[in-house]
Order: sequence, then C-alpha cells, then structure tokens
Amino acid sequence: MLVLSRKKNESIVINENIVITVVEVRGDKVRLGIQAPRDVSIHRNEVYEAMKHEPSTAPPPDNVPAQ
Repeated sequence: MLVLSRKKNESIVINENIVITVVEVRGDKVRLGIQAPRDVSIHRNEVYEAMKHEPSTAPPPDNVPAQ
C-alpha cells in the first residue's frame, strides 16, 4: 500500500485520468473529491463488499451478453 500525505486542496493523480483531491478535513474525517471517467466505478469499500456478496439485480452492461 502506498501512503501519501496531502493537505486540503492538494491532489493525487492515478493513471493520468483519475484525480483525487482532499476537499475538507474535519476532526477524524476527510472528504475527498474524485474526478474519473464515467466508465470507472467508484464505491466506498463497505458498499463494494456488499455488492460482491449479493446477487446483482441490475441488468448486465450493454457490452456483455446476457447468460
């Protein structure tokens, strides 16, 4: 794991097309702004984990044939 220190309004860039900016630091909470292409899924970890363990109710993406 890479660990970086950033201050309010400072950013990091991932793969030239994802920018994560520290928007606010309040107590033990940090608010992040994320700019990414629309085809990049972004989820909080607890939401991502729940999605992995539940059967999908959403229709498959257009580019994947239904099975």
